[in-house]
Amino acid sequence: MNGKFMATPLTQNITPDREPLDIKQYQQVGGYQALRKALREMSPQEVQQTVKDSKLRGRGGAGFPTGMKWSFIPMGDDAPHPKYLIANADEMEPGTFKDRLLMEGDPHQLLEAMIVSSYATQADVAYIFLRDEYKLAAHRLKQAAQEAREQGLLGKHILGSGFSLEFHIHTSAGRYICGEETALVTSLEGKRAIPRQKPPYPQTCGLWGKPTVVNNVETLCNVPHIINHGAEWYQNLSRSEDGGTKIYGTSGRVKRPGAWELPMGTPIREILEEYAGGMQEGYTFRGLLPGGASTDFLVEEHLETPMDFDAVMKVGSRMGTGGMIILDDKTCPVAMVLNLERFFAQESCGWCTPCRDGLPWVAHILQAIEEGRGQMEDLEILEMHTQFLGPGKTFCMHAPGAMEPLQSALKYFREDFEQHIREQHCPWRS
Repeated sequence: MNGKFMATPLTQNITPDREPLDIKQYQQVGGYQALRKALREMSPQEVQQTVKDSKLRGRGGAGFPTGMKWSFIPMGDDAPHPKYLIANADEMEPGTFKDRLLMEGDPHQLLEAMIVSSYATQADVAYIFLRDEYKLAAHRLKQAAQEAREQGLLGKHILGSGFSLEFHIHTSAGRYICGEETALVTSLEGKRAIPRQKPPYPQTCGLWGKPTVVNNVETLCNVPHIINHGAEWYQNLSRSEDGGTKIYGTSGRVKRPGAWELPMGTPIREILEEYAGGMQEGYTFRGLLPGGASTDFLVEEHLETPMDFDAVMKVGSRMGTGGMIILDDKTCPVAMVLNLERFFAQESCGWCTPCRDGLPWVAHILQAIEEGRGQMEDLEILEMHTQFLGPGKTFCMHAPGAMEPLQSALKYFREDFEQHIREQHCPWRS
């Protein structure tokens, strides 16, 4: 899983087909040392500053600086309580499986990360908001939490300090929209999962109206290593301006689909050819979605691009989750995009009209083209929708994200769309 790159703090304790480390084994390899260091040697503000100096950015897709996000939460004696920290483990982005790897393979790492992060933000209660299908992860996380409680690492007066933390695992009913932090908060309150207007942001008015920090699982798992080794060490792991490592994944017709922890900024070609092994015999690369389904296609000319937030943005896409979905020459790009748009239409929360009505209509048009009933005018209608459902036109970023694979497919694979219409059938089905 780690390949030739050896500085892999997040995955160093994970071995496929092996039970995760129990609490004794985890502590033997340095586990919970970051928690001890934070509680005994650092103030919450010092932990926040160290994370800010590390240049850790959110690994859930948006890439917002983690330390800056924490800095917005009220601190001090007059701060409202209870305060909450939530690990967003509702991993439903197609092509993404990094958080599952971390939770199943090293549950104590996430637990320690959440306790340290809760101390840094002075949270009283921590939740893992977990995708319901992740049954094995739920089981292992519950075991880890029980072991931590028995050893005084979780609960009241942790390690004899004045810091206490209440901890819960909440299994989600399962909606893609819960990846949006305010929809997640609304769902956790027992309501329909609908995004909220921002501002106010969750850091000041979140779960049940109280200050709340929501971070992705991979983001949080970096925190203990930053506290143990320092911000400069973490920055030096990277090959870009963004600090640390990143778990990159590939799916599709490559020889070795999977996930690898590599320096942030590793070029796409290196991931695709050296770690994923290149394309399977008989298949040729056509393009990829670099960060899950809700990102723009990149093609051959982009393969030297470093996989970091800013570099991928400069070539017209987003790094997103870092889970690359590969398109080959024997897969119909129209059918691929249709499959994605059906998913996004189904997962719309239905709150705003452009998303609720626009996404099903996009899927309807794409299905007509795929089945040989399309017209050239349909391509103009699809392009119009990529504008009408774009950023700033909807209540949240669900529909704009859904438009990214469509707008880029129309740019790079337009001939495939036109061939469907001219020949009145899908060429890949003949």
